[in-house]
Amino acid sequence: MLINSPTEREDPRTTRTRKLIIDAFMEILGGKGFQNLTVQDIAESAGVHRGTFYSHFPDKYALLAFSIQQNFQQEIEKRMLNDSTYSEKNLRDLIVVVCEFISHAHGLRAHSEQQFALLVEAQVKKQSQEIIQKWLDEAGSGIEPERAAISASWGMYGLALQWNRDKRKTKISADQFADEIFPLIVPKICITSENG
Repeated sequence: MLINSPTEREDPRTTRTRKLIIDAFMEILGGKGFQNLTVQDIAESAGVHRGTFYSHFPDKYALLAFSIQQNFQQEIEKRMLNDSTYSEKNLRDLIVVVCEFISHAHGLRAHSEQQFALLVEAQVKKQSQEIIQKWLDEAGSGIEPERAAISASWGMYGLALQWNRDKRKTKISADQFADEIFPLIVPKICITSENG
């Protein structure tokens, strides 16, 4: 279950408590690993009762999903890609964000944990797809936007995952990799840009 983002009218105490829980979770996640982490660990680190934790999240899996969703959304917002239109630069920036987020997310795991990897994959694909589909809808490209966005976001994710696995050997930065795979992603969305 994924918790919705806070609303504008949410009580500031609720927002502050949720932030304490998320910050405590992220702080201890790398050290203990997700499977060894308990709700009690998170609550103690955040300085809240277990009941308070459960009033925000039904379990640690929902907290993990929410944290991944929010962290990736923040990376997208830093580059203002959520409010952008298609350009080659924006698509390249999205590729870099995906690469860097995957690299960072894999660095958070103390152990290889399938649940964590699946949640990262789901969020990266979903949010990338939404951005690309918005670009396609606005551009009126004449292709079926949802399928093209799925193809591009899944391809981008898979290639970024491979980059993350190989980066110690290849020593290619996320920026260099984005330049390298850009020609593979562009045909999937079939948008031509005059200002790209």
